[in-house]
This record gives sequence, structure tokens and C-alpha cells, in this order.
Amino acid sequence: MLAYVTGVVLFVAGLCLSLALHEAGHLLTARAFGMRVRRYFVGRGPTVFSFRKGGTEYGLKALPIGGFCEIAGMTTLDELTPDERPRAMWRFPAWKRTVVMASGAVTHVLLAVTVLYLMAVSTGLPNLNPVAEPVVASTSCPDGDCPAADAGVLAGDRIVAVAGAPTPLWADVLAAVRAADGPTPLTVERGGVTLTLTVDVARVARDGHEVGMIGATPQAPPAYLTYGPAAAAGATLAYTGDLFGRTVAQLVAFPQRLPAVVAAIGGAERSPDTPISMVGASRLGGEAAERGLWEVFLLLLASLNLFMAVFNLLPLLPLDGGHIMVVWFERIRDAVRRLRGRPAAGPIDFTRLYPVTMALVLIGGAVMLLTVTADVVNPVRLS
Repeated sequence: MLAYVTGVVLFVAGLCLSLALHEAGHLLTARAFGMRVRRYFVGRGPTVFSFRKGGTEYGLKALPIGGFCEIAGMTTLDELTPDERPRAMWRFPAWKRTVVMASGAVTHVLLAVTVLYLMAVSTGLPNLNPVAEPVVASTSCPDGDCPAADAGVLAGDRIVAVAGAPTPLWADVLAAVRAADGPTPLTVERGGVTLTLTVDVARVARDGHEVGMIGATPQAPPAYLTYGPAAAAGATLAYTGDLFGRTVAQLVAFPQRLPAVVAAIGGAERSPDTPISMVGASRLGGEAAERGLWEVFLLLLASLNLFMAVFNLLPLLPLDGGHIMVVWFERIRDAVRRLRGRPAAGPIDFTRLYPVTMALVLIGGAVMLLTVTADVVNPVRLS
């Protein structure tokens, strides 16, 4: 139980750090461009302590839930003091505002890549191509025949050829053996030495057909692969790309999987591919720690960071992607106006977007409540 609680606490701490660094990304880029940053706080709720430096108030809140970065003039609804007006965010070029808003998501990506790289050089990354190599795990005697064992084949032998045909994969070994009959040369590598053995391939009935059999079992491909510092960079990028594709697919399928979440709350079996909340992710992190599966713990943390990066860039207010969408709508709109000989229209009126924004906030809150409830009453568990 202690290991489980420790895992949950560590996972929550990792999530809080991720969210705090997300806001730090906004802070650093906004200050670098000269925008007025009013406050940067880690956590939510009552203030534990704060201090001012460079015109920005920094502090810690009592509840370890994310954080926030308040930039003056993020929207035209923001009331500005006289000294803030020249440095209001909406006055800056579109590309600078885009960089500031996207920096939070970029921070999540960098965190995910960092975690995956550390995994690549330590616990290993999941094997994206789990193909069985032609290495013998054991020899057996099905139907009373032991051709491989009788010929001297040992566990750990790598079969490099059957009847002279190269066998780079176990599938090649299987195909060659099934086509063989009687005494057949088998070339193996053992301890750096190449040996040629003669195996008396037996013919057995399988699915209505007669096929060759030698009674050898392949070595299972590794679930995780470790790399050296240099090779780990390429492996990390490849795995990040694969994980990114699966994250996008999960977001696309998100709406159609919500009914299954409702059914799970009602007592139906919870499918592992249904959406989960931070509560569900933390529970999985606790289970991984309890079982000593730290590679799963780290993979969950990296996956969640990548999910938050993609989710935050969706073109919906109040997400960062929604603000970026508004910035480039203004830019494109003003470009069209210039082509028509008209002056720029200025910043968009956010009061018109307020109803849509509130509707999305309510929908998002309802979905969050739904997933949290499911994660409490019928959580997804590690298999």
C-alpha cells in the first residue's frame, strides 16, 4: 500500500511540475519579448508566499494544482494601467504572440522527449517492432519427435540458414522448416562459432496440411530496448513520433468513446482505451510503482505530457490554441482588408466570443467530471 501511495504522490508531483513548467514557458517567452507579466504562481488557492521582481509577482499557492501566468493585455477585455498599455500583449506582432502562447505546449513536448530519452538509456523504450529473431529459446518434443534436440541444437543458438537459405527472422526459419523433409542442414551461430548441424525434419499434420517440424521455440522479442547515448537520440525521436500519432488518434476518437465512460460508471466493464482523467492517470502511476514497473510509470508521464501539448493546441478557447487561432484570424482578416484598400480592423472583440468560450468551458468541465467519476468508481487498471 505504501508503494502505491508513494507512486500516486510522485505521479501527481510530476504532473504539477509539468503544469508549472508549462506556465513558465509562457513567462519566459513573454518577458523575453518585453511583454508585461503581472504574476506567475505555482499552484492554486490561497497564497503561501510571494515576492516581486522585475515588475512581476512570483509566488506559491496552497493547492499543488498547476499554476498560472498572467500577461497584461492577453485579450482586449483586460483592463490595463497606463504603464501597462505600451507592453500589452495584443500590441505585439502576431508571430511573437504565437510563440508565447505555443511555448506552454512546447514545454510539454520537451519534457516528454527528456523523459523518453532518459528511458532510452536506462529502462529502455518500448520495442516498436517486436519481431522474433532466429534465436532458439528451447527445444521440445511435440508428438514424441525431437529433431532439433537430437541434432544438437541448444537454447541460445542463432539459426542463420536452413538448407542453405538465409533466415534473418524466425518467420524465415519457420517457412524453411515447414517446406523441408528429412535430413536438412541447419546452420547456427553459437558463442561466435558457426556450426552446421543436420536435422531430421519431421512431417506432421497441421490444419489439414503436412508441414515440417523440428521442435524448437523462438526467443521472445524484448518488450523494451535500451540504447547508448548517441543512438538513444534517434530512438527517442522515432518513439516520440509514434506516440504523437497515437495521441492524435486518441483525441480524434475521444467523443465516440465517451458513451463507454458513462456505461462504466453504471457498472459496465471499463475498456482500457476509454478516456481517463488526471485521477485515473495518477492511479495507474501508483499501480506501476507498486509493481516496480518504473518504465511504465515514466511512459505514462511522458504520454500525458505529449497529450497535454496536443490538447492545448486545439483551436478552441480558452485553450492556448484558441488564442493562437484568434491571433491569426486577425492577421488574415487585416491582410484581406489591406488588399481591399481598407485599414486594419484592430484586435478582435472578445465579448463576442465570450458565450462560445463559456459553453466550451462548461462542456470541458462536464467531461472532466465524467472521467473523474469513472476513474473513482470503475478505474482503468494495469493489465
